Amino acid sequence: MAKEAAITTPRDAAPRPEAGGFRPVLSLRALVMFGLAFVGMNAGYTMFGVGTVKSQGHFALVYLLAMVAMTFTALSYGRMAMAFPEAGSTYAYAAKALHPAAGYFAGWAMILDYVFVPLISVIIISVTMNKLAPQVPYSGWVILTATLITSANLRGIEMTARVTVVYNLLVGVSLVWFLSAAVRALLGGAGRGTLLSLEPFYHPATFSTEGLMAAAPVAILSFIGFDGITTLAEDSHNPQRNVPRATVLVCLIAGTLFVLQTYLGQLVWPDYTTFSPVETAFSEIGGRIGGAALYLTISGFVVGQALMSAVTGQASASRLLYGMARGGLLPRRVFCYVHPKLNTPIYSILLMGLIQLAVPLLINLAEAADLINFGACFGFMVVNLSVIRHYFVKQKNRAGRGFLLNLVFPLLGFVICAYIWVKLPTMAFTTGLIWTLLGLAYLISSRALRRAQFGA
Repeated sequence: MAKEAAITTPRDAAPRPEAGGFRPVLSLRALVMFGLAFVGMNAGYTMFGVGTVKSQGHFALVYLLAMVAMTFTALSYGRMAMAFPEAGSTYAYAAKALHPAAGYFAGWAMILDYVFVPLISVIIISVTMNKLAPQVPYSGWVILTATLITSANLRGIEMTARVTVVYNLLVGVSLVWFLSAAVRALLGGAGRGTLLSLEPFYHPATFSTEGLMAAAPVAILSFIGFDGITTLAEDSHNPQRNVPRATVLVCLIAGTLFVLQTYLGQLVWPDYTTFSPVETAFSEIGGRIGGAALYLTISGFVVGQALMSAVTGQASASRLLYGMARGGLLPRRVFCYVHPKLNTPIYSILLMGLIQLAVPLLINLAEAADLINFGACFGFMVVNLSVIRHYFVKQKNRAGRGFLLNLVFPLLGFVICAYIWVKLPTMAFTTGLIWTLLGLAYLISSRALRRAQFGA
């Protein structure tokens, strides 16, 4: 406990440099809206083609399995948010339940997650808009998109919350349009010509475990963002109650919508081998059942979802950096400063904005996606272990529901995330390990090492 206290409240740290602080303004509904905007109720639009090809026509089943798997981890995040309702989220949970070093490395790995989610969004938006308006170069769209995202977050979390509500309502309208058009088309004889079929979940001719495992990282990527809700604990009303509920609700709502979108999409267009190009498969389905208007609407919401994921991801990243800096592991004068009027960690947000200006010019979409999974899965594993250590081992909460919530479920969540983590491409795993070594080098060279008294 002495080490934990040292790292979270360093004795030789400078006085807290906050000019302001976070205000508890977010309700349960606002948290759910934030999480749904981060994850994306229409993430199936973007991932459908790639996931369906990789799973050989079983992406609805993959999404169903991924929802169950991610719910285990969502429960773990909720459990830890009840114990430690702090902005640092993954970092704070691991530091207090396991060890300050575990917290540091979990937070350091999650930086990849929270930084690269907005990066992916900037890349998607810039590539798409460059095709629609080629007179503006790709780099120009990168600058414009990163500036818009950063400006939105500098206005404060209340502005971000209001934007997420409006956006989710618009997405909801597009989903109702797609679902109703798909039902009408299927009843009219399109595709499989039926609303009830097991084929999207099991088709003997193409089913394979290898195909499911190949598509699993794509499905998991769709869920990444539910954990971002826990970074808003200090922005929330009654965080010990609302943050856990919102985290699990987002996982279940988004997962159900993913399964439904993919199920109907596969029935409307059963032959996944004819997708061309695979990246726009869902838009093509929209065009088949709803004409040019639905095609353009779905394409527009692919861009819109990328924009909202970037805004919410940047907000979450700034809170993670704030939590780590408050624990003495990053420069406090930069990352702990909260603007007194905007109640926003503006320096963290500006840093995220600069990264989003530069990095999309250096890497592609696939590389960024794999790096997200490296950081996210590592952080998820540590949080699952934190639940076991805090509740099952330390508090001895092992009876009845406690046995499931504090051991079985987090253990299942850990095993699933670990499997996906070790199966990542070599490039992503190598880059992630290099990032981890950079974190170790920073820790050793910083005053945080002496404050934490590692090895004492």
